[in-house]
Amino acid sequence: MIGILVCGENHFIVSGPLPDPATALALARNWSIIQIGQTTHPSLQGWSIVTRAFREDLAWAVVAPGDGDITPAVAELLKELSARGITIRKD
Repeated sequence: MIGILVCGENHFIVSGPLPDPATALALARNWSIIQIGQTTHPSLQGWSIVTRAFREDLAWAVVAPGDGDITPAVAELLKELSARGITIRKD
């Protein structure tokens, strides 16, 4: 399953199941600051960043709290997903 995780002005296209609110925030924090040699916590290994995906493949969306505003392009994508009937969960 592929979805989008939005955290402030950052967003990630993610492979994995719809994360619960705590996991979504943990994923955003984990991926927002890249640290060389860091390993992913075992509880987060069910998700990974996808580098290529089509809009039509997105099956879930989560907006987690973060710094900055959602970019206009991501806001437009969220509107498109909502129009397709995908619930945009705001944590």
